[in-house]
Amino acid sequence: MSANAFASTLHASLSYWKLKGKRGVWLKILQEQAELVPIAVQEGFNYHHAESGYVMLTYWLPDGLSMLPASPSHQVGIAGFVMNDKREILAVEEKCPCACSGVWKLPTGYINKSEDIFTGAIREVKEETGIDTVFQEIVAFRHAHLMAFENSDLLFVCMLKPLTFDITIDEKEIQAAKWMPLDELLRQPFYQDDNMSRKIIDICIGAHEDHRCGYIGQQLLSKLDRKLCYLYHA
Repeated sequence: MSANAFASTLHASLSYWKLKGKRGVWLKILQEQAELVPIAVQEGFNYHHAESGYVMLTYWLPDGLSMLPASPSHQVGIAGFVMNDKREILAVEEKCPCACSGVWKLPTGYINKSEDIFTGAIREVKEETGIDTVFQEIVAFRHAHLMAFENSDLLFVCMLKPLTFDITIDEKEIQAAKWMPLDELLRQPFYQDDNMSRKIIDICIGAHEDHRCGYIGQQLLSKLDRKLCYLYHA
């Protein structure tokens, strides 16, 4: 469709939808149609979100505040707590100029689209350290705001049981990885100064040693969306 034809069709469609009492319009424009975006914006559409390959725009037809859902507001990350029989923790040193540079810490990362929390934890630990694990439970989660791209951030701390023990690092993102004695990990100045990180380790150790029950995943079918998904519960 040419730009002129799109502009004419969109203008006529908006008039028709208003006449019919429609309220919200979602308009997905593919990357190869990017020249149509300014036309939609000129008609009154607003940016909602963008993904690789497309941009989504919205238009609230009635007067007043839009009732359409806001754009995605959270990113979801995981931290993997893995301890062997020697009370050594699987620790990594990130290869990045960030706040945790030079610090030995738990493996962390973001889950992928349509990936379950526990699957993401197992994958991240495997990618960063080469260690195979099995998920046991979620022991804690942290909720922070105004993080990357001004989004909120959820970090789920997962306890994983190691199945293998020989470390092979991903040199693209990890400087080093090792099995580290617990007291050596906690002696780092970072854990003396960072209350959040220290509390996370304390909770993990308590759950591991006292066999506290965290959140396990149970796959269930919901009639609301007719999909199998995981419910995490104690």
